[in-house]
Formats: sequence, structure tokens, C-alpha cells
Amino acid sequence: MTINLDFWPTLSFALVMFCWFVFAAVFLIQKRPPSPPDKKRDRGSLVGILLQGAGYAVVWAWHRRPFSPIGPLSETAEIMIAIITAVISLGSVLMVLAAMRVLGKEWSLTARLVEGHNLITTGPYSYVRHPIYAGMFGMLLATGLAISYWMALLLGALIFAIGTAIRVRSEERLLREAFGAQFESYAQRVPGVIPYLL
Repeated sequence: MTINLDFWPTLSFALVMFCWFVFAAVFLIQKRPPSPPDKKRDRGSLVGILLQGAGYAVVWAWHRRPFSPIGPLSETAEIMIAIITAVISLGSVLMVLAAMRVLGKEWSLTARLVEGHNLITTGPYSYVRHPIYAGMFGMLLATGLAISYWMALLLGALIFAIGTAIRVRSEERLLREAFGAQFESYAQRVPGVIPYLL
């Protein structure tokens, strides 16, 4: 079987794959400080994690012919999609890395508060309340642009958004209980997941 390599979609795919390796390394290799004991944990956020994973699965599983453009596009449009894909994937990885560095001991897979928990509002948290989810969404979007059909990207994004809403609600319930008016003031100033939008 011969695969016809179209330069711009191939470049997009290569950049997205590179970013996925970096993204995985951020979670698997980065040394994190010892975590203090949990003060409170909300395991309901696990449903959100599963839905986010399902969103990724849709984008990865329902893919178009390898190294082909997302639709019948002019070369200029293919170049623009490649640039947008590269910017989104690189920006997403950088955002997640910065967020994890700022979070330190507060980082956790599921929603929780630890002993001596601080409300983090600096670094990427000054632009968006959930920069890790913003970065994860960016990687889903970049992956969809690089390998999926439009319909798969839309469906995957919808499922991911539902999962993210569940996780945000879980985490913010804990933060409101712990920080009250301080968190409310922060939430009014800073958007939830997508900078300058939501």
C-alpha cells in the first residue's frame, strides 16, 4: 500500500506527535514535590476524566487517511491549518508545563484539597482558572486538525467539554468551600477554561 505524503498535513502530524511525547513526559517524568495529606477529595471528578478520555478516543479513532488534509483545501489553506495546528499544540504543552510547575504540591489527577492548600492565581492561572484543561483541549483540537475528520473533531470536543465541565464543577466546589469570597473574586476576574472566552 502506497501512502501519498502531502507536505503540510505530514508536517502538522509530526509536530502534533512531538507535542504528544512532550505532553506525556510532562505528566510521567516531571519530578513533583511530595504531596501533603488530603484534606478533602471529590472522586466525582473521575467521571469527567473518563469523558475527557472518551473525547480523545473519538478524535484518535475516527481518523482520515494518513497525512491527508482535513478537507479539499488550497495550498494556502493547508499552510494556515499547519501553522494553526503547530501554534495550538506547542502553546498547549507550554501552558500545561507552566501550570504544573506553579501548582506544585497542589497538583492532582482528581479534585482535592490538601493540608495547607493555597489558591493559585499566578502564572497561567492569572489568565485562566483551569490552564491544564485548556492545554488538554488544545491538544485535542490540534490532534483533530492533524488526523481527524471535522465531525470526529466536533464530537470529540463536545464529549471532552462535558467531561471538563464535570471536573471544573468538582474542583470549584471544593475551592469555594475552602476560600469563599477570595475564590469568588478570582472566578469573576479570570475565565474558566479558554482564555478571554469561557
